[in-house]
Amino acid sequence: MVVPLQNTIRDYAWGSATALPELLGVAPDGNPQAEMWMGAHESAPSVLPNGDTLYDVVSDDPAAVLGEETAERFEGRFPFLAKLLAAGQPLSIQAHPSRDQAIDGYERDEAAGIPRDAGDRNYKDAWPKPEILIALEPFDALVGFRPLDRTIALLEALGPAGFGELTDRLRDGKLREAFTDFMSADRDAIRPLVGALGEAVAQYDGEAFPLERETLSKLCADFPDDPGVLAALLLNRVRLERFDAVYLPAGNVHAYLHGLGFEVMANSDNVLRGGLTSKHVDVPELVSVVDFEPLADPVLTADGEGVYETGCEYFAVHRVELDGGEQTVEGVGPRIICCVAGTIDAAGKESVVTPVTLSAGQSAFAAGPEGPCILRGSGTAFVVSAR
Repeated sequence: MVVPLQNTIRDYAWGSATALPELLGVAPDGNPQAEMWMGAHESAPSVLPNGDTLYDVVSDDPAAVLGEETAERFEGRFPFLAKLLAAGQPLSIQAHPSRDQAIDGYERDEAAGIPRDAGDRNYKDAWPKPEILIALEPFDALVGFRPLDRTIALLEALGPAGFGELTDRLRDGKLREAFTDFMSADRDAIRPLVGALGEAVAQYDGEAFPLERETLSKLCADFPDDPGVLAALLLNRVRLERFDAVYLPAGNVHAYLHGLGFEVMANSDNVLRGGLTSKHVDVPELVSVVDFEPLADPVLTADGEGVYETGCEYFAVHRVELDGGEQTVEGVGPRIICCVAGTIDAAGKESVVTPVTLSAGQSAFAAGPEGPCILRGSGTAFVVSAR
């Protein structure tokens, strides 16, 4: 049986005041609406029609909800969390830990007696947080370290005063050292560098690096003494078109900048921040999880069947586009179906049970033992399952 979900919208300050209301077809209330959470995370679990939260139902009988094999694999925890994400302003420069790093960090924070809801706690749980972001409109982001030759070319084109040492370090392949120094510098030392970068960007009249110029100009103006501005110099600047994606495994440094997307991650809230934020920043801990291997091509597209192949063990994402027809979607373990355009009817096993009708921004849940999902209608939906 497939059932509709009632989901929480998080009002983080960086959220857009209009993007989610427009998708849902409701009037904006003037407040930022950043993320709609779909799943069983303890911080904001989805609510079932009978009033129970998905978190409580999973906790009471993991095998019945997840399926026996999935419940055993993931120790009774719902394996993934889905979100609609609407960024009106840049999110923090950040990275997420691997499973082993998360376990170690969580145990250290527990042993230190740091409350789990404390602002200065690094690890909220013992899970990693690999994630995929799929654009629902043009979506801007910083994703992974740019190949060093391209960053050197950017610095040479802009020619900001005071950046000669950085350029030399990159020529020597010392990316880790350059990033660590930026992140560790105090704000008094950062301010003149950001000022020089902003001035160089304003004076640059070349045709190369248009997206980098756009982003650096905004960041220099909005974050005049933030190390994250300088970190942005080192990252790939991408603009995703509708249904393009980025996959962010453990250690990938990134920052979402602007746009509306569908996001899926392992069921974790572990975030290690490095800048563009007023929240807690722990540079040594961040650097300890970062993967410094440059990423030449961060953009991912679905295959011919609508599947986004990431290799991630915690989730699988399938995009279904219908024009009055029907499609059966296989999947392992529990499923969340989220409609992002048009109207989709979602059902479980072929039966007389009335399907759940979903319009844009609405979602439904199917338990692990339910079997394949049958989708009908005209529109677009994402089906997320365990892998």
